[in-house]
Amino acid sequence: MSANYNNSAWFYDKLSVLIYGRVLIDAQVYLLHFIPPSANILIVGGGTGGILEEITRIHSSGLQITYIEIAADMMALSKRRNTGGNQVTFINAAIENVPLLAGFDIIITAFLFDNFREQTLSKIFVHLHGLLKTDGLWLNADFQLTGKWWQKLLLKSMFLFFKIVCQIEASRLPDIDRQFEQHGYKVIAEKMFFGDFVISRVYNR
Repeated sequence: MSANYNNSAWFYDKLSVLIYGRVLIDAQVYLLHFIPPSANILIVGGGTGGILEEITRIHSSGLQITYIEIAADMMALSKRRNTGGNQVTFINAAIENVPLLAGFDIIITAFLFDNFREQTLSKIFVHLHGLLKTDGLWLNADFQLTGKWWQKLLLKSMFLFFKIVCQIEASRLPDIDRQFEQHGYKVIAEKMFFGDFVISRVYNR
């Protein structure tokens, strides 16, 4: 069963800002500065598309962006975003069902993997891994637990809320680090936010 973020499209950004302020945005913006000019980019699970405007502020043109989002209502909001002179191909589908040509310079997965159980995550990761160039960069932002009591409480509340509202399959954070390690990725840059609860990492193959 795929998550249905159509139910949350109208309030998703407002809820994010209410809880985290600009943290989730800043965690993504940190990653975007690693995008080189003229890059061929794959964005998976782009949500309401705010990331497209943040990219445009850094690269006003010259990028080829493939934008994958499963929720039609989220996609509708994404299509209204300012993308400057960048070429964006919007695909409203689950990433595992999208046949794409390999050779992306950049893959961006921001707060995507926490939606899945380990088995689903593994399948999606393998699919994405095959789409990235050998010397490409994978930009990933997500939550992590570093032993602080409030992190566990906040994460549990988030999972419960989105399981009820959006039918996400996950009820705990999957081992995202292990996927990158198993596929031979190296961390070349990272930054933590919100009391180390959010981590942004740049990986290369």
